[in-house]
Amino acid sequence: MLHRNPKTQSLTRIAIALVLTLMAGLADGQAHAQGYRVPGSKDEIRLTFAPVVKATAPAVVNVFATRRVQQQSRLPSIFDDPFFRRFFDAPGLGAPRERLQNALGSGVIVDRGGLVVTNNHVIEGADEVRVVLSDRREFAAEIVLKDERTDLAVLRLENAPVDLPTIAFSSADALEVGDLVLAIGNPFGVGQTVTSGIVSAVARTQAGINDMGFFIQTDAAINPGNSGGALVDMDGRLVGINTAIFSRKGGGSIGIGFAIPSEMVQFVVASAANGGKVQRPWFGGQLQGVTAEIAATLGLGRPVGVLVSGLSRRGPAAQGGLRIGDVIVAVDGREIADPQSFRYRFATRGIGGTSRLKVLRDGRERDIAIALVAAPEDPPRDTRLIRAASPLAGLQVANLSPIVAEELGMDEAEEGVVVVGVASRSPAARAGFKPGDIVRAVNGQDITSTKALEKASQADVRVWRLTVERGGRKTTLVFSG
Repeated sequence: MLHRNPKTQSLTRIAIALVLTLMAGLADGQAHAQGYRVPGSKDEIRLTFAPVVKATAPAVVNVFATRRVQQQSRLPSIFDDPFFRRFFDAPGLGAPRERLQNALGSGVIVDRGGLVVTNNHVIEGADEVRVVLSDRREFAAEIVLKDERTDLAVLRLENAPVDLPTIAFSSADALEVGDLVLAIGNPFGVGQTVTSGIVSAVARTQAGINDMGFFIQTDAAINPGNSGGALVDMDGRLVGINTAIFSRKGGGSIGIGFAIPSEMVQFVVASAANGGKVQRPWFGGQLQGVTAEIAATLGLGRPVGVLVSGLSRRGPAAQGGLRIGDVIVAVDGREIADPQSFRYRFATRGIGGTSRLKVLRDGRERDIAIALVAAPEDPPRDTRLIRAASPLAGLQVANLSPIVAEELGMDEAEEGVVVVGVASRSPAARAGFKPGDIVRAVNGQDITSTKALEKASQADVRVWRLTVERGGRKTTLVFSG
């Protein structure tokens, strides 16, 4: 049996009380300055997220996407022999069969008219989309808008009722690292699930998810099926759409999840409501990150902002007064750290009006206004499908213009003929062509238009020499006819 000295116990209680009082005083003094404090009673320790969940969960839905795919039937090897096929061949024997593929994700009702936002990868290629509400009501849904660059899509419920629950937006820019958030979705198809966590990071641009990458990072558990679900703050407002996770083999959450910020979501939803097409502002320039070496060369105290490395003479950037060598450090008062954060800030401004850039030039700060206008289609894209017998057969190509480059996520200053599609099982597909490739030359002839490429593909030659540019690097491919 353990015995304790009463005097020692009394002194211990006094010491503990003094320590707790001191800690409470320090915590109270620091937290009050920030609007936070430690729990002051057992009742406060029993605080719950339930009111936030009750206010937001009804607007989070399940999204079911169905795709019809053709699957080639496998025949026993005996039927490869023409002799046996003479006796057993029959209509439909070995013909492709239609098979249904189902995809499951989540979505958020953001408008009482029945608009639902989800991830593009949830409904990509879908022939039919159905949405199931938390109260089990089910609706067919029309795809209003798909934006691969942001991985967002907007659906509209058919015959939407007037009593649809919705979630209001809140600014993701108001989030701070350490803020509490809830992730709501349907992981693994088990049913609506709520997980809690904190904001682990903001303005995360190096996640490698899409080319408009600018994410909220959270440790709230996000799993397959959560894609398209809601990330909400403690006021019950939508701050992001859950879109991806870092995971080990097996695909489960390890506490590193990413959400698309509400500003980008609102921009895409507004595009869907205003005609169903995303129009991003045209910048008209090339940017690169500022490394420590570049910062030292420019006389900067630290790497900051993005360096203007190229300009289109007719573009808004040049027309607004930007110069090659300028360093852009802020867009409309928001600091930027790399080209991805610049693209996010500039794109979410939408079309119309101006954007004000803070620029460093010759050691001095300047304020430059850039017009927010849509990228032009100049020259006309003149899309063509190459059919002539050649390694180019199966290519769908277009003339590069600022709008085509923007659609493909390419450098706006590029010119020439770009691949916008490749027919499956075509000679071009077997040759390794991909959308975004630029065809620079065919058999020594420079290619400057789709018309010129189509004519060059009709040449009667035994050996084909193709010069192709991908990601800024040129490669010469040789094929025997």
